[in-house]
Amino acid sequence: MNLAAPQEIKLSDYSAPAYKTQAVELEFDINEGATTVRSTLQVERVQSEGSELYLDGEELTLEAVQVDGRPLADNEYQVTAEGMTLFGLGEAHEITITTTIHPEQNTALEGLYRSSKMYCTQCEAQGFRKITYYQDRPDVLARFTTTIRAGAEYPTLLSNGNLVAEQTLDDGRREVTWQDPFPKPSYLFALVAGDLEVMEDTFTTQSGRKVRLQIFSEPHNIGQCGYAMDVLKRAMKWDEQVYGREYDLDIFMIVAVEDFNMGAMENKGLNIFNTSCVLASPDTATDAAYLRVEAVVAHEYFHNWSGNRVTCRDWFQLSLKEGFTVLRDADFSSDMNSRAVKRIEDVSFLRSVQFAEDASPLAHPVRPQSYIEISNFYTTTIYEKGAEVVRMYQTLLGPEKFRAATDLYFDRHDGQAATTDDFAAVMEEVGRRDLSQFKRWYEQAGTPLVEVEETFADNALQLTLRQSCPPTPGQQEKQPFVIPIELGLLDADGEPVSLYDLQIDCDSPTRAVDNGNTLLVELEQAQSTLSISFLEAKPMVSFLRSFSAPVKVAYPRDDAELAFLVQHDTDGFVRWDALQTLWLRLFNNSGPDLVELVGEVLRQSLTYEDPELQQLAAKMLTIPEPNYLFEQIPDFDLVAILDTRDRIKNELAETHQQHWQTLYETCTSDAPFSVDARGMARRALRNLAFDYLTHALTGDALNGFVQRHYDSADNLTDRRAALAAAINVTGLDGELRQQMVNDFYAKWQHEALVIDLWYSLQAQSPESSVADLKALSALPSFELTNPNRARSLYAAFGMYNHRRFHALDGSGYRFLAESIARIDEINPQMAARLATPLTRWSRYDATRQGLMKQALTELAAGASLSKDLFEIVTKSLPA
Repeated sequence: MNLAAPQEIKLSDYSAPAYKTQAVELEFDINEGATTVRSTLQVERVQSEGSELYLDGEELTLEAVQVDGRPLADNEYQVTAEGMTLFGLGEAHEITITTTIHPEQNTALEGLYRSSKMYCTQCEAQGFRKITYYQDRPDVLARFTTTIRAGAEYPTLLSNGNLVAEQTLDDGRREVTWQDPFPKPSYLFALVAGDLEVMEDTFTTQSGRKVRLQIFSEPHNIGQCGYAMDVLKRAMKWDEQVYGREYDLDIFMIVAVEDFNMGAMENKGLNIFNTSCVLASPDTATDAAYLRVEAVVAHEYFHNWSGNRVTCRDWFQLSLKEGFTVLRDADFSSDMNSRAVKRIEDVSFLRSVQFAEDASPLAHPVRPQSYIEISNFYTTTIYEKGAEVVRMYQTLLGPEKFRAATDLYFDRHDGQAATTDDFAAVMEEVGRRDLSQFKRWYEQAGTPLVEVEETFADNALQLTLRQSCPPTPGQQEKQPFVIPIELGLLDADGEPVSLYDLQIDCDSPTRAVDNGNTLLVELEQAQSTLSISFLEAKPMVSFLRSFSAPVKVAYPRDDAELAFLVQHDTDGFVRWDALQTLWLRLFNNSGPDLVELVGEVLRQSLTYEDPELQQLAAKMLTIPEPNYLFEQIPDFDLVAILDTRDRIKNELAETHQQHWQTLYETCTSDAPFSVDARGMARRALRNLAFDYLTHALTGDALNGFVQRHYDSADNLTDRRAALAAAINVTGLDGELRQQMVNDFYAKWQHEALVIDLWYSLQAQSPESSVADLKALSALPSFELTNPNRARSLYAAFGMYNHRRFHALDGSGYRFLAESIARIDEINPQMAARLATPLTRWSRYDATRQGLMKQALTELAAGASLSKDLFEIVTKSLPA
């Protein structure tokens, strides 16, 4: 391990800078092997005292530094490995700095780097300091003017803002200048240089301005950008209608990049995207990939206001922009598709991944108190749990007041760097309520537990609600949260019971919503009692509707009550969640035989014509994934869970084979591929039926069925289902399996994202040994420097190949740890993220815990651990 451990940065140490950069002119001279960057900064003192200016800078070669045109002497500045300090400054100065950088050698993909034949940037969170010396912090907002010079082989030269000048120089090189009229922090700076194709369109804003829309990609990908363009226009219209936010520049650009650490980046006016989040065609994107493109394109566009026009003061406030924008993109996706299904997908992810993070040694609040490397805090807690916190504001205030509060937030803080407290302040002001207790959601880590005790007597229902939260690192004791709980009542026929006819008493604030069919209880105390009187008969309680708070629930009910909710509840989430509870009981060896209940849901699905109901049925008929089960079941036996899941699937497949066959045939269509809700719903049910049937058929019938599904597929969703069956179903003929694997690769080897899927499916399969994965990593098409390709193998293996990764000989843990160590030398951000499966050791049995901690200990012993990986490993190991 490094002898000098990296130092923690603490929120409590935040202080505003003495000087701020007001404007910057950047000149990039791009040449093969070296790029010269000249920056001219207009700085002003903004504090009453101070004569020193600190500029961040890493991996830079300093060529010259001047103040007001005068070269500085050696004693007037100091350069370290992490930055530069200028001494003896006055009120205002023009500072000019020239540096040399080497983008071609930048495998960490931070700052300016080369991807294939193009140059691009990634500056969030702290990549700009690898371009030039600068105040690389989000609370310094400046106006940028950027000039780029490059050879004629790079005709596309882009940066933030509007194009103000371009020319061809005497030596044949091109020069362009971009000017961004809006002040921004350096993390939102972007530059692209390449030979790119462009897809163009326009959007007319609500005030009548015409905005030019452009999506750039390398020529072989441009044909797959049409769907992203359609999403962009829908997102622009939605943001105007729902939030009143209009786009502010004359041009909006997206660039698709094949080598990118993140999904996408919201740089002002010039969004840079991982190709996986912008490219889509029937043959290269599954339905899930289409939905991801829809969500990510919208997310990055929405950042123009919730992130760019109003940014975060410091990186501890990261969820201010990310949590709010995740909520916005989730609501957009809900409006474009099915709100209930989107909510189920988000909750499934939250329970499987974010709850696991909350229960791990890496648990942290939505607003962390400290970090070593900020890149490690782009987590599900910051994003997804942060979105749930904003959703609770929305629930507590109601939609009209929430919209008014966001309008006030944008108006009050436009052009500023704000905090989560600023966001809470507008919610308090518009909502006319004290939210000081609610802000514990930002301060306390962990997933709260709500325990419910129900009694019914004398025509009155009484619910006793208790909340608690387990200890997390550095926080042994937790204070009560404000937990908004939405609940409804159903009569014996499954009809809603109107709350307006009842007497409601509670020692926590309550109010009726949803036309009196839902009660909102604001649980504020460790224990509260809710009484509902004047009921004609005992009702069925529909609890935590729409998953109104990110909590776990312990609500003792018998199997018949849960089955009733599965069949009758009007809230799609509660229907699904009731079935999840029954699944969990079955895996806990305490539940009912679900074969008949699942059969009833299956038979109902055959009658559905509404795409939303069809998609909901597909979610309900899917057996919970192992990661979900691991988080919900305490003290589980990993192998027993996997074996039980296989047994249940086989039993459901065989018992209901005829119904699965009917569903498969009903959802088979000769209609052209469409990416609308109806097409996606049909494919979801058809491929679900296909999956079950592959566990019911045997021999030639199985081989022929899988082969026909593969051969008849006219889209990647169906083709993926067939390939997954070929790779995973043990009864399939081995020769056919290899034939399909080879055929898939041969046909799609020139589509990088499709081959990522090919790697991923094999990495997830329990049929793939560690030796098989090593062989895959040795193929010429496997590029360790490409994040998508590396994730397709190593992340898929660690997250989803439970039998091989958790093998009791420790081989899976060693394989991942050794791979992480190699990647850390190339790309520390990616290495740190790939380590996540090893950090969840506390969920497993003692033997596996020991093996996982051993793998982490060996990683920690590395001689040149990056800051990124150092933080993850050291925080994951017990003290």
